[in-house]
Amino acid sequence: MKNTALILIDLQNDYFSSFEGAKYPLTNSEEASKNASILLEEFRKKALNIIHIKHENPNENAPFFQIGSVGGQIHKSVEPLNDELVIVKNFPNSFLKTQLKEVLEERDIDSLIIVGAMTHMCVDATLRAAKDFGYNCTVINDACATKDLEFNGNTVSSLEVQNSFMAAFEFAYAKVESTKDFLKGLNS
Repeated sequence: MKNTALILIDLQNDYFSSFEGAKYPLTNSEEASKNASILLEEFRKKALNIIHIKHENPNENAPFFQIGSVGGQIHKSVEPLNDELVIVKNFPNSFLKTQLKEVLEERDIDSLIIVGAMTHMCVDATLRAAKDFGYNCTVINDACATKDLEFNGNTVSSLEVQNSFMAAFEFAYAKVESTKDFLKGLNS
């Protein structure tokens, strides 16, 4: 596991309905962050690699994650410790115009455990880029959050969005596991 990193993507206040003033709450962010925090604690106990990804929107009229806003801060449930790396990004793909790939190479990481938000946007973009770079990827499905989407006048429920993306991930990009199943393997 020393060549593995936990990547926590965009678990930030604006995505949490429990956060007063949340600008873009997701359907299951509370459950996802609870599971992500369980994984985070296990990685900390085992002194494994942890990388937090934080999205900042440089547009001053951004609908959420404005630079310097409280809504753009990483949620308290997965708050980084002082010695944990936080990579700031401005695009859905966590590799694009960031030092993520270089950090993974420096740490000799070849496997990524991916959690976070939004499943259909930044988790998807980051996972696909990671796979293209040759990383072995696992997505923890119950530690990822999304929301209802609209298309062609139809609402696609968050459950349908989540299941569709997880099915696509598992088809060609990643192993998809629950927190419980991943921890069984980690602790065996």
